Amino acid sequence: MLQLQVVRDKKDDIINALKKRNIDAAPLINEVLELDEKRRSTQTSLDEILAESNKLSKEIGMLYKSGKAQEANVLKEKTGTLKEDSKKLGEELNTISEDLQKALYQIPNVPHESVPAGNTDEDNEEIFKEGEIPTLITDALPHWELAKKYDIIDFELGVKIAGAGFPVYKGKGARLQRALISYFLDKNTEAGYTEIQVPHLVNEASGFGTGQLPDKEGQMYHVGEDDLYLIPTAEVPVTNIFRDVIVTESDFPIRYTAYTPCFRREAGSYGAHVRGLNRLHQFDKVEIVRVENPANSYKALDGMVEHVKNILRELKLPYRILRLCGGDLGFTAAITFDFEVFSTAQDRWLEISSVSNFETYQANRLKLRYKDENGKSQLAHTLNGSSLALPRVLAGILENYQTADGIEIPEVLRPYCGFDRID
Repeated sequence: MLQLQVVRDKKDDIINALKKRNIDAAPLINEVLELDEKRRSTQTSLDEILAESNKLSKEIGMLYKSGKAQEANVLKEKTGTLKEDSKKLGEELNTISEDLQKALYQIPNVPHESVPAGNTDEDNEEIFKEGEIPTLITDALPHWELAKKYDIIDFELGVKIAGAGFPVYKGKGARLQRALISYFLDKNTEAGYTEIQVPHLVNEASGFGTGQLPDKEGQMYHVGEDDLYLIPTAEVPVTNIFRDVIVTESDFPIRYTAYTPCFRREAGSYGAHVRGLNRLHQFDKVEIVRVENPANSYKALDGMVEHVKNILRELKLPYRILRLCGGDLGFTAAITFDFEVFSTAQDRWLEISSVSNFETYQANRLKLRYKDENGKSQLAHTLNGSSLALPRVLAGILENYQTADGIEIPEVLRPYCGFDRID
């Protein structure tokens, strides 16, 4: 969330910047500032009462020692009243503080100055494109028909077991899926990321820490009896490793990578664009997460973008990079670059990665700090990216590498698969 002091100091700047997200933040910002003023006023009153109570307690002790019990009892009655007043003020302060926190949670991150204004994904800015779009055979098929033809993904069986959006990978389809996971992890570790395995369920504090709660509560699967959430991305458990942690400058850069299944309800999703692997309730993804010194976070972001570029170059998939406009920017991100591969059989671009800098937004929720050179605690910057999300990468491979004789396997994946063709 935004830092309260920054909201106080840069109220107008924040309101103007959030217009890029097509929201009028003035009412919410004003509510935050009013609650903050009320909180500080209440805290001052409480502190004064507690100070007076402490002063009287010392006087009472002295009076008893001096044998002035009657005077001490008079003051004792007064401390009783002060105690009741402090209790009421303490309860009021807790309520105000909770309301202030809830209001702050509703304010999205301020977009970076380079983020373009815009309303929808149609206003995103294409900043890079690379790779040749292949010319396919005349009767080229979309991946869901290829999956059925070669018996490598069974969507109907997934419906039987769980429901729509839970495919079953079979034979060479399962092996290709596993190959992609291993390949992505190897590329990430070679680039300096430490591989970890994390829980696939998180508690409420973790959801709030990275901003999935309360913003995306309706999109997450909730295990009510245990009050746990199935993760929508490895970003949540990996970043929460650093909740309530103080690191030192010498710890930077902190780089982790993790493979996890991801679970998203995707409520309201329908239409041809969600067919096959285009949109799922459960899918696999390899994530990269960084914790950085603020002075280096944008250099780190550029490095993450280049890293994903190199993976797509090795896979020889045509792709482009979009800088998301304010209206399409995620709630917690200051800036996001989306990677899309071109699906020749579907004649459309498919998003396969988002690389984002959250600046201090997540760190403020997480209380993730570092000690600077003067020993002072500062908020760190957090970043994350998909490296990569598997379903649409797999869809792109199946469709772009199809031939009359079968589906070729990208050369870089063949050592991982143990085969060079699906036929």
